[in-house]
Amino acid sequence: MDIRGPVEGRVESILTPEALGFLAVLHRAFDATRKRLLVERMKRWEDLRRGSRLDFLPETRSVREGEWRVPSVPEDLQDRRVEITGPVERKMMINALNSGAKVFMADFEDSLSPTWSNVVVGHVNLVDAVRRTIAYDAPDGRTYRLKDRIATLLVRPRGWHLEEKHLRVDGHPVSASLADFGLFFFHNAKELLARGTGPYFYLAKLESHLEARLWNVVFQRAEEALGLPRGTIKATVLIETIPAAFEMNEILYELREHIVGLNAGRWDYIFSIIKKFGNRPEFILPDRAQVTMVVPFMRAYARLLVRTCHRRGAHAIGGMAAFIPSRKDPKVNEMAIAKVREDKVREANDGFDGTWVAHPDLVPIAMEVFDGALGSKRNQVSRLAEEGSVSAKDLLDVRVPGGTTTEAGLRNNVSVALQYLESWLRGNGAAAIYNLMEDTATAEIARSQVWQWIRHHVAIQGGTEVTRAGVKTIEDEELRKIRETIGPEAFRQGRFREAQEIFERVSLAEDFVEFLTLPANDYLD
Repeated sequence: MDIRGPVEGRVESILTPEALGFLAVLHRAFDATRKRLLVERMKRWEDLRRGSRLDFLPETRSVREGEWRVPSVPEDLQDRRVEITGPVERKMMINALNSGAKVFMADFEDSLSPTWSNVVVGHVNLVDAVRRTIAYDAPDGRTYRLKDRIATLLVRPRGWHLEEKHLRVDGHPVSASLADFGLFFFHNAKELLARGTGPYFYLAKLESHLEARLWNVVFQRAEEALGLPRGTIKATVLIETIPAAFEMNEILYELREHIVGLNAGRWDYIFSIIKKFGNRPEFILPDRAQVTMVVPFMRAYARLLVRTCHRRGAHAIGGMAAFIPSRKDPKVNEMAIAKVREDKVREANDGFDGTWVAHPDLVPIAMEVFDGALGSKRNQVSRLAEEGSVSAKDLLDVRVPGGTTTEAGLRNNVSVALQYLESWLRGNGAAAIYNLMEDTATAEIARSQVWQWIRHHVAIQGGTEVTRAGVKTIEDEELRKIRETIGPEAFRQGRFREAQEIFERVSLAEDFVEFLTLPANDYLD
């Protein structure tokens, strides 16, 4: 094992010879399969770009039509009515665990900028959180400690497509998925079980049941290595890619001894639609603010997820409410909170067992909605969906009634992408921008829409065509506004030049870049 980052202070207790040996076992056993599956991803994507039809798999019809269910769900995952998410940053973790939410998802993925320090110190923070010793003393004198009752902890490793460049085995970088999972599991699985809970995970960016199968054998090998019973690990899979939406049953089946639910990862799902079909004009989407959960393809996706989960005895968890309450503008709060409440009422009425929020102030709002829907029940898994199937055509019906492409929407995409990338380069992967919590998933929508609109010569309201030259002009104008807002010194000390370079690489290039984090990782320490 070659470590290409500093190992200082308590990080030494994370990167022990035993823990690194465990990672090496996982890498040698599974990295070749991971790479092969990523090649298959690219082949499938190329087929879609050439016009092939995405449909339910004929070879797995027996799985979809068969009668089977996932095993029982652990006691502390029976009630997931409100979940809060955030990066593995010390103060944010304490606030999230104390928020009153039933579940906290500690994130190594979309809301974390994966600097070496953020990743390895994040594992230190998780060790302390599991043992309830985590604390933070702020420079302003405020102290942060855990309450007696805290949220159940789940951890989200990075997706299969990412690598941890600071860790190498036999000269090759370790999968970021295996690094994040392996270090947390090795150091905390037995401690979690001793405390009456367990090693619980969220799995991100899956595109097929074969990728779920890989996770299942990883779990089996990890349980065996630590002498734990098979099925100890429990996972929830985010359905946040369009190929995965066609394989929900199959994903549940492959992970059936470990899985407890699926989550509607709405923002990455929208990004996936643009990415997979971005070069096809029939899949052009309007301003991202207009692509809500009530448009046809998003309604079909939500209905299918709830129906599939409940048929199999698994929990269905709703999507993220990304609003960040304003301390200065009560009117903005009033309107936004009304939309959040409406969104959560729709999810509860659709049969979801719980939902996501990004900020502690939204926990009581979501909790009130789901308390009203669930009453004395902990979930509504027993509630089966209404009759009527969801077809492939429904999942791909990307019409947005009344949808428009506007200059304001284009400018918002450019500004958000630039501001988020600059924040991410400074090590902050969860950035409050225009009263929304922006993460990698939402930044992906912003930059991919710009690419799609340029590709298809989309005319915004007023008749102006979106062009590379026009976008570059908007970049300069939006950066000027940011400089005026934050001041010349703060702007100079920031990383806006590099953010602009990355934005142009992933938005203005002729070919679509698979993930913005792939080129952006080269800019991180």
